[in-house]
Amino acid sequence: MLTRPTDIIMLQNNYVLIDRDGVINYDSDHFIKSPEEWKPIEGSLEAIALLNKHGYHVVVITNQSGLARGLFDAAMLEKIHLKMRCMTEEKGGKIDAIYFCPHGPDDECNCRKPKPGLFKAFAADFDADLTTIAVIGDSLRDLQAAEAVGAKPILVKTGKGLRTLLNNPHLNIPVFENLYDAAQHLITRS
Repeated sequence: MLTRPTDIIMLQNNYVLIDRDGVINYDSDHFIKSPEEWKPIEGSLEAIALLNKHGYHVVVITNQSGLARGLFDAAMLEKIHLKMRCMTEEKGGKIDAIYFCPHGPDDECNCRKPKPGLFKAFAADFDADLTTIAVIGDSLRDLQAAEAVGAKPILVKTGKGLRTLLNNPHLNIPVFENLYDAAQHLITRS
């Protein structure tokens, strides 16, 4: 599924794909079910603004199994995403598109990370070369989905990130404390 404004101005493949829960906002084992429960991690919205300032377009790619579980509906998810977009804009940033998987873990869809369906949909919509794009996530499934399409995975320690790192000490990818640190790394390389 995709929600995206119609006024997107695309640069040549300057995208960063970012997971939502645990990277941009605090995660919850009980799911983020309302705009009131959605709270940004310190510095994450500023990180998006920093990326934008340096020519990157930010796209959010997120599993939202709370839809399949009946914890919230599509209208509520849209309200959550509206809050995220508005708060990002207040910090001077912009989220160009949001792709989400509405399925549960047992639904056998192709869009739920670690499967690459959402990444492939993004690439088709934006005519993007995934092998040139950084993907920032906090869970192993974020990293696996990125690797499945040849993208450049980056792990942050927020959300499930520290646990992901401890459970997978063999990971040979860039690791940062949070989204802001990851963004700083990306802009120094561009």
